[in-house]
Amino acid sequence: MSASNKRKEALLYHAEPTPGKIKVVPTKKYASQRDLSLAYSPGVAEPCLEIEKDPENAYRYTSKGNLVAVISNGTAVLGLGNIGPLAGKPVMEGKGLLFKIFADIDVFDIELDVTDVDKFVETVKAISPTFGGINLEDIKAPEAFEIERRLKEELDIPVMHDDQHGTAIISAAALKNAVEIVEKNMEDIQIVVNGAGAAAISCTRLYLALGARRENIVMCDSKGVIRTDIENLSSQKLEFATEKNLYSLSDAMKNADVFIGLSIADVVTPAMLLTMAKDPIVFAMANPSPEISYDLAVKTREDILMATGRSDHPNQVNNVLGFPFIFRGALDVRATGINEEMKLAAVYALADLAKKSVPEQVNLAYGTSNLTFGKNYIIPKPFDPRLIYEIPPAIAKAAMDSGIAKHPIQDWEAYKHILMERLGTGSKVVRMLHDRAKSDPKRVVFNEADKLNVIKAAQIVHDEGIAIPILLGNEEIILGLKEEIGFDADVEIIDPKVDQIRAKRFTYAAIYWKSNRRKGVTLVEAQKMMRERNYFAAMMLNENDTDAMITGYSRNYASSIKPLFETIGMEKGVSRISATNLMLTKKGPMFLADTTINIDPTPEQLAKITEMTTNVAKMFGVNPVVAMLSFSNFGASNSEKSRKVGKAVEIIHETYPDLIADGPVQIDFALNSEMMEDKFPFSNLSGKKPNVLIFPNLDSANITYKMMKELNGTESIGPIVLGLKKPAHVMQLGASVDEIVNMAAVAVVDAQNKSRKN
Repeated sequence: MSASNKRKEALLYHAEPTPGKIKVVPTKKYASQRDLSLAYSPGVAEPCLEIEKDPENAYRYTSKGNLVAVISNGTAVLGLGNIGPLAGKPVMEGKGLLFKIFADIDVFDIELDVTDVDKFVETVKAISPTFGGINLEDIKAPEAFEIERRLKEELDIPVMHDDQHGTAIISAAALKNAVEIVEKNMEDIQIVVNGAGAAAISCTRLYLALGARRENIVMCDSKGVIRTDIENLSSQKLEFATEKNLYSLSDAMKNADVFIGLSIADVVTPAMLLTMAKDPIVFAMANPSPEISYDLAVKTREDILMATGRSDHPNQVNNVLGFPFIFRGALDVRATGINEEMKLAAVYALADLAKKSVPEQVNLAYGTSNLTFGKNYIIPKPFDPRLIYEIPPAIAKAAMDSGIAKHPIQDWEAYKHILMERLGTGSKVVRMLHDRAKSDPKRVVFNEADKLNVIKAAQIVHDEGIAIPILLGNEEIILGLKEEIGFDADVEIIDPKVDQIRAKRFTYAAIYWKSNRRKGVTLVEAQKMMRERNYFAAMMLNENDTDAMITGYSRNYASSIKPLFETIGMEKGVSRISATNLMLTKKGPMFLADTTINIDPTPEQLAKITEMTTNVAKMFGVNPVVAMLSFSNFGASNSEKSRKVGKAVEIIHETYPDLIADGPVQIDFALNSEMMEDKFPFSNLSGKKPNVLIFPNLDSANITYKMMKELNGTESIGPIVLGLKKPAHVMQLGASVDEIVNMAAVAVVDAQNKSRKN
């Protein structure tokens, strides 16, 4: 994507459909007059009086305990500098979004038009009763140090300047593990820190807390090595000034074990790397371009252990591994601050997590089967679902042990479950899906590329590296649409109807006719069929001229899927194909089946649909728990429909004994674990949370998933076609751009899986 198109897309993302990235939503009922009388006058007086008696009641009756202020004056916005408070607001909103999606913490972003330290501190203190915590952001040094110091001293809620401590915590965890991997000792390593801003000072202080020695550290700024004989040094720089006979970064790098970059791009040369000690550790964390590129560094030194701030290379030092979970733990015990013990607890928890066996869903997200502790995996990945229940407890315990927790946790197992429940993992599932597709992008035919939404989606998957699009349709229209949206990449365009590809059309027709001539199809009819996109694309797939296809944007489902039956055929062992929709709900991902194909499946077909759907769930890194749905519970009705589901359950228990599945069960019992445990403790769904819902017929499945989309705004990925020999998928009529992009990612991951099987 060109720079102008990226700019246009970024602006459009922030402007539509609603300006900005975050909003306030009610958490209580408000439909009736009674609701409103409780929410405001006169009912609101009661919690007010209780809080007046005891201020701690604010945590019980208001949102204070889960509300963080992200506060900035815009004087040091990452990569942009001093752009002012209003221009920095999109960054602060983005920070609020990350707090919410990773740790379920609500945020008000507050931009202060204040540069004076006293006024800044006074303002934050004045508004602090609103919040459970304060996250300072993008404030230039040295003012940032003084602002944070004073606020920590004068407030009794957690305060953290993430630019300092977030990077420090993540890089310290990475450094701890890196030193272990190269078999060196923290107290012996020679460290060069390039950069002397807030982040660099905080990082270096934390390395000292891990055991590094001050005499082994050399810090550089833009003028070279910070030495004790330089006049007018700030107190922070003076803290790390050296008396060694070193003047330049090149001097400092000689025989160094570790380079920490918190500066600007391309200041480290290959020649500098070659002067470093054996098994050098290089953290080039300048963003978006590191102090030395990853590829150049690993080419220069085979023995290097490298980390950057980028997501497209191993070992990303990413603050999102820290701040959401640190505040989560601090808020949950009502800590009066964030102290050194809590920061070190985060370091050790992150470092230890990287050494544990990686969940399959994380491997899937990053397109590997073997993420293991070593040179290319020294810190956890941002999509690791364990972060939410591993890091906050460590923070909470450190707060309790250091005596600053006002609300200690008594039951750690229950707390872990609360953390696991805090987030539906829908958005994470999409990111993991896209990242897995990007790990090995495949060719995908977009059958209706002369439609605006389809070509927009093709542009996104191309620019994001999700897939290699092949555009099928009227070439003149496609070229016009490409120009309209600024899609200037050179991608393959095929119009099945033009004479230029007549030979290919006839080749496909002959192959199709050979397979279908005893089904009443003539060669002439086959040749006509190949002028139709779905038949042509399906034959491309059959003949390995593409890896996957998606269709259905402008045609009804039945007419779109019929050519796939006739050309591609079913996988071995499958007698009927089916479809599932992945619904990204607040309770996490749920797979609904069969949503589009089988009208009234038999018990045997229901059992097979269940098996295929659970395989897709595993493809998404979800451990399937299956509820077989009906209008009655466990034989309460003797109707034919309920007996059908019961028979399917028997087949599943016999054929797939390791699968957690049960029924017939009503939907409310399936989704309410307390009701299930109370009424049906014998069921193997008791105490479980079903994430695969198998419906007894097409009516119920199709109505349910479409109702969830329209009434609740639940995002849907699908229908995902199950049981075809090749990866071909049919989207819903009039799908949105995002839905098409997601379907393309599904098609790529499906192609990756089928390629491995073959």
